[in-house]
Amino acid sequence: VKKALLEMEEQKNSYEQKAKESLQKVLGEKMSAEQQLHSTQRSLALAEQKCEAWKSQYEALKEDWKTLETQYRELESQLHVLQSKLQGADSRDSQMRQALRLLQNEHQELQAKIGCLQGDRRQSSLYTQDLQDQLKRSEEERLALVGRVQQFQRLLQNQSVQLQKQEELLKGQQIYYHKF
Repeated sequence: VKKALLEMEEQKNSYEQKAKESLQKVLGEKMSAEQQLHSTQRSLALAEQKCEAWKSQYEALKEDWKTLETQYRELESQLHVLQSKLQGADSRDSQMRQALRLLQNEHQELQAKIGCLQGDRRQSSLYTQDLQDQLKRSEEERLALVGRVQQFQRLLQNQSVQLQKQEELLKGQQIYYHKF
C-alpha cells in the first residue's frame, strides 16, 4: 500500500508538473495574443483616424469644387453678356470701336480666367479622385484590421476557455489526490 501510495504521489507530482508547464505555455500564448490584439487595435485606431482625415479633406474639396463651379458659371454668364455686347458694338462709330477693343481685352482676360478655372477644375477633379481612391484604400485597410481584431478576440476567447478547462481539470485532480 505504501509503495502504491508513493507511486501515486509520484504520478501526481509528474502530472502537476506537466499541467503547470502547460498552463504556463497557454498563459504565454494568451499574453502574446493580447499584445497582438492591442497592437492591431492601435493600428485600427490610426487607420480610422486617417480615414476620418481623408473624409474631411474630401468634403472640403467637394465644397471647393462647388465654389469653383459657381464661379465658372458666373464667368461663363459674363462671357455670354460680353459676346452679345460685342455683336451690338460692331455697327457703331470709331468711339464704339475703341470701347469694343476694351471689351475684347476684358473678354480675353475672362477667357484666361476661365482657362485657369478649368485647369483648376481638372486638377481638383484629379485630386478628388485620388482622395476617393485613398479613402477607399483606407476603408479597406480598416475593414482588414477589424477582421484581424475579431480573429484575435476569438483566439483569446478560445485560449481563455482552454485555460479554464485545464484549471478545472487540475483542481479536479488535486481533489482526487487529496482523497488518497
